[in-house]
Amino acid sequence: MSFAIYGVGVSGGIAIGRAHLASHAALEVAHHTLPRDQVSNEIARLDTAFTAVREELEALHRSVVSGPAAAEYGAFLDLHRMILDDPTLSTAAKTYIAQNQCNAEWAITQQMEVLMAQFEEIEDPYLRERKTDVIQVVERVLKVLLGHPGYVPAQPKRDGDSILVAHDLSPADVIQYKQHAFTAFLTDLGGLTSHTAIVARSLNIPSIVALHVARRLIRDNDVLIVDGGQGVVIVDPDEHVLSEYRLRQSQLELEKQKLKRLKTTVATTLDGTVIELFANIELPQDVEQVKENGATGIGLFRSEFLFLNRASLPDEDEQFEAYRAVARKMRGLPVTIRTFDLGADKNLDNAKRVAANPALGLRAIRLCLAEPQMFNTQLRAILRASRYGQIRILVPMLSSVAEITQTLHLLENAKQSLRNDKIPFDEKIQVGGMVEIPAAALCLDIFMRKLDFLSIGTNDLIQYTLAIDRADDTVAHLYDSLHPAVLRLVAHIIRSANRTGTPVAVCGEIAGDIVFTRLLLGFGLRMFSMHPAQLLTVKREVLRTNLPDVIPLAQKILKADDPERTHVLLAKLNS
Repeated sequence: MSFAIYGVGVSGGIAIGRAHLASHAALEVAHHTLPRDQVSNEIARLDTAFTAVREELEALHRSVVSGPAAAEYGAFLDLHRMILDDPTLSTAAKTYIAQNQCNAEWAITQQMEVLMAQFEEIEDPYLRERKTDVIQVVERVLKVLLGHPGYVPAQPKRDGDSILVAHDLSPADVIQYKQHAFTAFLTDLGGLTSHTAIVARSLNIPSIVALHVARRLIRDNDVLIVDGGQGVVIVDPDEHVLSEYRLRQSQLELEKQKLKRLKTTVATTLDGTVIELFANIELPQDVEQVKENGATGIGLFRSEFLFLNRASLPDEDEQFEAYRAVARKMRGLPVTIRTFDLGADKNLDNAKRVAANPALGLRAIRLCLAEPQMFNTQLRAILRASRYGQIRILVPMLSSVAEITQTLHLLENAKQSLRNDKIPFDEKIQVGGMVEIPAAALCLDIFMRKLDFLSIGTNDLIQYTLAIDRADDTVAHLYDSLHPAVLRLVAHIIRSANRTGTPVAVCGEIAGDIVFTRLLLGFGLRMFSMHPAQLLTVKREVLRTNLPDVIPLAQKILKADDPERTHVLLAKLNS
């Protein structure tokens, strides 16, 4: 019988294949009471299991030597090793065995429940979601205790059409699954900010998380259709539905091949206006995808990803090597490095403070200014790399002129320290600011006197303008990119920058959404920055656009105060 399951699509595309179910350790284990003379042996058995898992993680870490997601995988494995070595898990479980004379499986699951309760008390959504990493580590230990070490699934029965269905996947699991060439991933757990989602996107295959019942309802070898764009899985489809999705799949593949022809085409509108299309990256390895899609530069290097999921901060030399590698690979094209935007949903592993409202707390430039030594290390690294390419510095979450003044002062100190050390750098390096707080948008004239360029971070600008926590499912439906206040702010920023000749780009999610391409062009935007995979689709939209036609419609949309009329006008604009 055919049926559909709905979840959260984290990586688009369509996959058709057979289900391959990954086994997972049941966390509801049996409870056994042991004789007192067997307690020491049971503790030793748990120690042996921890050692086996530690060796397994170390072996996986050694296997991660290259590839676009190698750094992410390594960081995730480091995090799992830290959890494994945390006395809160290992020592406490052994104490539990001794005190309660119980089996190791029961002890470690009971301690896991204690840790889960602690994670539930954390208000930061990113940190709270790390409880899944604890579960994954405990499952690995249970696998060894139950006599089923490792997570490597049996070889799929077919090559090229197997779809992995799992209760949950850790990044370490995915490393092992890569060799099997699965065409899609499905998990019951996970969210948009989960490690599974990050890894899935880096592999660029259709993936859906938060399906809740997939592992229970789907049987091994079932025929599946995975529509990552719509977040739907169709189980045991009939021939009519299969034919329809095969056609869609072929069309998507044909479209991808056609888009590749645009790689070297200059992004120019029908009336002859040249548009700059830049790419957003998280790590140096992402540059290959940037070049494959013909970006004319990097508009946003999210440097904070170098700081995440690790026991210690990257030092100046490590940061310098990362920034220099990107600059060299881009061969003179502009590379905009955003100073670390930590805080909110991206915290350091050793962060002691968890704010009640992290998105409004000590984050981004506020954290940089509060930690001048850490900030100076990054500024020196960026400056040292600036002699190897066209590097620019981008400052996130500015809200006042005082923050700009302090930032420029610290930058000058970093420059002077390099001069004293006789280390060359680009003396004329440009400094820009992200406009993602309404206060910055409304005081733009003051900001532009001190900054060389601007970048509009629409993700946070929408969040702060509408007072909507994007991570809160209960209000996420109110997060509206087409809200009149949002559109008017974006148009105001672009118009103000153009009036003074200040370069301005949009680097938020709407930059890579073709629904907004013509609207932003109509507002006067001439620089977009997006995920590399979105670039050619946006370029095609630019090539089809005639600015004299879209500008009047864009102005009408700005004046619309009725959501229905806004959508009608937008549909007309994109027709």
